[in-house]
Amino acid sequence: MDLWNVYQNNYLIVLAFLSLGILLPVVALFLGKLLRPYKPNENKYTTYESGIDPFHDSRVQFTVRYYMFALLFVIFDVETVFLYPWAVAYEKLGIFALIEMLIFVFMLLIGLIYAWKKKVLKWT
Repeated sequence: MDLWNVYQNNYLIVLAFLSLGILLPVVALFLGKLLRPYKPNENKYTTYESGIDPFHDSRVQFTVRYYMFALLFVIFDVETVFLYPWAVAYEKLGIFALIEMLIFVFMLLIGLIYAWKKKVLKWT
């Protein structure tokens, strides 16, 4: 078996997964559209507000501050996920890993101080 056949086999596997990844949702959506009942009605397209007739646009604009707060939460939450494998494998990694993690936490602390100074963490 030469090297070309091995690579060709790998590409076939990737192609099979890619085609299944595209084909399965398309088939599922098509079957859903085919089997569902279709009875259009004007009332179905209105916004539902606890049985009360809608009287204005239901979209509400939020300030950018909420998005910044949520983004910072996600960033720091994801960074704590990186701390878990380090804590589990600490005995195997030794002092070098401790120094690396202290640098990592120090950089997170710098980012937190920067956000605090820019008043991103102020809720109101």
